Amino acid sequence: MNQAALIRKLQKMQKEMEQTQQEIDETVFTASAGGVVTVEVYGTKEIKSVQVSKDFEAEGEEDYEMLGDMIVAACNETYKQIDKTIQEKMAKYSALTGGMGGLF
Repeated sequence: MNQAALIRKLQKMQKEMEQTQQEIDETVFTASAGGVVTVEVYGTKEIKSVQVSKDFEAEGEEDYEMLGDMIVAACNETYKQIDKTIQEKMAKYSALTGGMGGLF
């Protein structure tokens, strides 16, 4: 393969990687915790929304602490989903660029 063809191929791959990353960034990932909290997070790891069930009733300080823990757990779950999606969708590119000496 000549140098010009290689450069075109690399440019095409870079464009595909950027499109894949943009698709992930715009995706909304959702997770729930305890059936009380539902969190939506963009692929950029920015929180879109946090919903607390209308059935949730706090009877004391411990309930608020538990609610906070559930929000954290739901957020952490969405972050794991995002990381897994990035790993799966970008794996084909890392296999191709692994020997490129950090060009990508």
